[in-house]
Amino acid sequence: MMTEPSYDAPGASLPSANVLLVRAGPDDARVSVTVSGEFCLDDSQNLRHCLAHALTRSAEGIDLDLGGTTFADCSVLNVLLAVRRQAVQDGKTVTVTTASPVVERLLTVTDTYGLFLPAHDDDGLLQVELVQLRRAMQTRPDIDLARGILMASFGLNPDEAWAALVTASQNTNTKLHRLARDVVATVVQGASLPGQVQRQLTMAVARARNTEAGPPGWPPRQTVCSGRERA
Repeated sequence: MMTEPSYDAPGASLPSANVLLVRAGPDDARVSVTVSGEFCLDDSQNLRHCLAHALTRSAEGIDLDLGGTTFADCSVLNVLLAVRRQAVQDGKTVTVTTASPVVERLLTVTDTYGLFLPAHDDDGLLQVELVQLRRAMQTRPDIDLARGILMASFGLNPDEAWAALVTASQNTNTKLHRLARDVVATVVQGASLPGQVQRQLTMAVARARNTEAGPPGWPPRQTVCSGRERA
């Protein structure tokens, strides 16, 4: 971990290929964190520790420069969302000032980019929150149902099901809520997933289960729909 002299980050270290540069602004009002390299599940705890510490040090929040991030999986997204939740509770903000194409796609397909956009005033911040809340109310049911289908069908836990959906949405450049809706439709309506989506979701589920072989055939064989079984 590389650190600017003006700010001492926690002692946890990251692989040498990954770099975190931390800079405190005037009076520590905001802390800027530059994240470069590849970050995945193995790095997530150290990344979360560093961002949480930076958030505690700041008076108003942290600004993230993710322009040099060359790989980021759903574990990184989980860290960003967790740190943002803490920031909201503390009356602070977490903004992404620069995003690499990898990060931009991750935030775009999961409909979370708006959560990290800087707001110029309290009204702007409130407007962003309202937009995200409305979108969440509209899309959350499908996402939760899709997670439940993967959990019941393939023995995944909630985090593994979430990871499989996010990974498949990234690899197919499909909005997360649209992918979730299609997964639900395979069970409720007997629809078929597009070939590429089916392949990517199959591999994502297998990866989430940490197995070499793929999961059972798609769509799932055993699922209860609307209180009755499909014929």
